[in-house]
Order: sequence, then structure tokens, then C-alpha cells
Amino acid sequence: MTNKSHEADVAFIQALAELLRENDLTELQVKRAYAEDDSLNVRVSRANPQMMAAPVHLAAAAAPAQIAAPAVAATAAPASDDPASHPGAVTSPMVGTIYMQAEPGTPAFVTVGAQVSEGDTLLIVEAMKTMNHIPAPRSGKVTRIMVEDGSTVEFGAPLVIIE
Repeated sequence: MTNKSHEADVAFIQALAELLRENDLTELQVKRAYAEDDSLNVRVSRANPQMMAAPVHLAAAAAPAQIAAPAVAATAAPASDDPASHPGAVTSPMVGTIYMQAEPGTPAFVTVGAQVSEGDTLLIVEAMKTMNHIPAPRSGKVTRIMVEDGSTVEFGAPLVIIE
């Protein structure tokens, strides 16, 4: 890719970020094809200001960008009835549909009692026809699964508790 097309790509990404802000969107994803073997995949997303301090994230690569690891609630003591406040809660980084396995008829990624390692896929959240694998933020034992296969989930909703 030449420097001229690189500068055009940077301007394109900046325009997408501005479009994101102007329309109060949280995420945009675009694929720009130049030739048969030359394309640019861009996802521009804005973090929830209540959850993170980062205002805008830009990602440009030959392949779609990975979703950042979900936030883990940072409360010292678990609340009595609110699973989202549990220190081992893994919350949803987006709104979408939950899939507990890679495809119908295959075993679930995790079950209650399963040991997971940091980075292992816990489940999939489908958002805008994109399958987003949700990784375990740390190693531990899955003590609770709070979502069902095929259900919808909101941003920040607790998905799994790892202890």
C-alpha cells in the first residue's frame, strides 16, 4: 500500500470517528475493497464513558479486529442479590444474542464447574451479524452461568461468574 493510500485510509477512519460522534453511535464497522487481494477492514467503537475513560478506539487491519476483553466488576465484597457486582462477574461488552456453543449440536464452550484459563472462549455474543468470542478475563472455575443460549443480552449484563 502506498503512502498516499495510507493517508487516505487515515482520513477515512477519522471521518468514521466523526460520524460516530455526530450520530451518537457506539460502533461502526466498514470493509473497503480496493482490489481482489487488497482491502481495509475498519471498526470504530466508542467506549461507554461510565465504564472506561478511553473516548474513542480506532482499529484498522487486514482482518476484523478482536473485541477487547470484557470488564470484570471490581467490587471487593459480593452484593447479596446482584450478580453484576460479584468480583468474578464477566459482563457483556455489547448488546447482542448469546450463543453458548460454536454451532448447533456441538458442546457448549463452558459449563458450571468447568475450569477455564485466561483467554478461553466463554460464549459468543452476536452483534450486527458479527460473532464476537467473549474470552475469560482470568483463570478460574465457572460457578454460575446467567444467560441462556439464544437469549438477548444488554451492555454490561452479567454473563458468567468465574471464581
